[in-house]
Amino acid sequence: MTTAFTPTPSAMGLPTLPDGWPIGSYDTYEQAQRAVDHLADNEFPVQDVTIVGVEPMVVERVAARLTWSRVLRSGALSGAWFGLFVGLLLSLFSPGAGIAAILIGLASGVVFGVAASAARYGATRGQRDFVSHSQLVARRYDVLSKPRNAEQGRDMLAKLSMGF
Repeated sequence: MTTAFTPTPSAMGLPTLPDGWPIGSYDTYEQAQRAVDHLADNEFPVQDVTIVGVEPMVVERVAARLTWSRVLRSGALSGAWFGLFVGLLLSLFSPGAGIAAILIGLASGVVFGVAASAARYGATRGQRDFVSHSQLVARRYDVLSKPRNAEQGRDMLAKLSMGF
């Protein structure tokens, strides 16, 4: 049985390859974004445009060295926030709990935060003594357009690169 609506892979949320013709290629995402913004400002049908990162790579930038003191301090702070939150909730919804619930929640949060952080860090046995942030980047960024508007888009981006 066929239905009136047959979903496409992209409509179902599945990964699909981009389609369209290249109208510009840029070294950074910021440049590609600026190009598409230029197209939008000049009333180009940007719903037909796709920015494609070519040759993707994961870049991990090391932010700091990880030490026991940093791990324990971080665990204490995050545990304190959570404990304070739980203590505040208990004091609000328990009649007569008062400030004791807040202080108990805070102290418990610090203890459990330090213990959890120490256990996680100790389990690594010094194999990862640094903090880092990962980023997905591409070697270059291509701007594609549907064929029906590709020539116009290419001309508009050529004018942008020449400074017109």
